[in-house]
Amino acid sequence: MSVVTRAAVEAVLRQYTDPHLDQDPVTAGCLRDVSIDGGRVRVRLELGYAAGLFKAGWAELLKSGLENLAGVTEASVQVDCVIPAHQVPAQTQALAGVKNVIAVASGKGGVGKSTTAANLALALAREGARVGILDADVYGPSQGLMLGIADGTRPQIKDQQWFVPLQAHGVQVMSMAFLADERTPMVWRGPMASGALLQLITQSAWDNLDYLVVDMPPGTGDIQLTLAQKVPVAGAVIVTTPQDLALLDARKGVEMFAKVNIPVLGVVENMAVHICSNCGHAEHLFGEGGGAKLAAQYGVEVLASLPLAMAIREQADGGKPTVVAEPDGPLAMLYQQLARKVGARLVRQAASATAMPSISISED
Repeated sequence: MSVVTRAAVEAVLRQYTDPHLDQDPVTAGCLRDVSIDGGRVRVRLELGYAAGLFKAGWAELLKSGLENLAGVTEASVQVDCVIPAHQVPAQTQALAGVKNVIAVASGKGGVGKSTTAANLALALAREGARVGILDADVYGPSQGLMLGIADGTRPQIKDQQWFVPLQAHGVQVMSMAFLADERTPMVWRGPMASGALLQLITQSAWDNLDYLVVDMPPGTGDIQLTLAQKVPVAGAVIVTTPQDLALLDARKGVEMFAKVNIPVLGVVENMAVHICSNCGHAEHLFGEGGGAKLAAQYGVEVLASLPLAMAIREQADGGKPTVVAEPDGPLAMLYQQLARKVGARLVRQAASATAMPSISISED
């Protein structure tokens, strides 16, 4: 009978590629323990990203592979998700109660950034992570509406200092809209808006979050720079449509994050294709392949290509975004895949991070 060795077990595991990390579990550093007792093999893996809907199937696939190894009579694979905290640069203060800050940004409005941010946060939570979302668009906050929070709802105050985030669909939520009348516009100059945002994010009592998703305002002005310089953002996701005009503005967003040393995790191409609900005809209303061109230009990847679907808009307007409205539907599965890829990109980014000089930007 063949003797099972750790090297043989690792060789089997190396034949399988984690579709989110794009690496086998050994190379990716996920292998935590191998126990061999005669023909019985026990393997424990640890993923550094939220993957609650993926890990059981992944474990079963690896188990099947190990059971085909000569000498193995029984195999078991345990997969755990342990999300590490982002290593905060020396010049930036960590956010209390938050491991990773993810900025969801776009160069211009109207590309579905806020809807993407809401569904990303909900998908991360559905994968088993503790998640919060901050609506950083002080001029046009919309997360409260999309997450079904009633008008006029206000956060509680803790110790006369902290805002207690509201709860919606298992996600912690904060927005400037919760502190002001929805009919009263925020007539602020850039520095005032930046200061308000910084106060909102640092004085919110986030409760042990694995991920804080920040729905950024469109553009590359004072608010975006304040967040990038003052808040320890682990990575950014750029949302665009395939339209040339949107791509032009999205490039500015990518370059802004590069200047302040925040890695761009990838691009989400929204409204990529419209499928007629009557006849099923597919049409690229805003152009085709734009997201891939943008990603290729900057050496990142397209994390998701999402369709122009009436259901996504209707569900968000109704206070139950797609991930919670139709959790087992094909559209929700696209967001779940996006969530796992975003988490996995944070892991890979941390593994490959090298020390970079601090870049200061004058506000003259």
